[in-house]
Amino acid sequence: MGRIKTTLIKRIGQELFARYSDQFTTDFEENKKKVVELLDVSSKKMRNVIAGYVTRLKKNEEVI
Repeated sequence: MGRIKTTLIKRIGQELFARYSDQFTTDFEENKKKVVELLDVSSKKMRNVIAGYVTRLKKNEEVI
């Protein structure tokens, strides 16, 4: 079982993924940098959680 993402994280992640899906990759480190460019994130933890969620969305997209 994984950690449950909050509604805020899911909403932001899905919105970023919908707008900029071509800019994200399956690499977490690259996605962290991209999230910083696209958003004004207040904390490192929030940036990492959003980047992780977007990475997961990208990996799931490639499987389907």
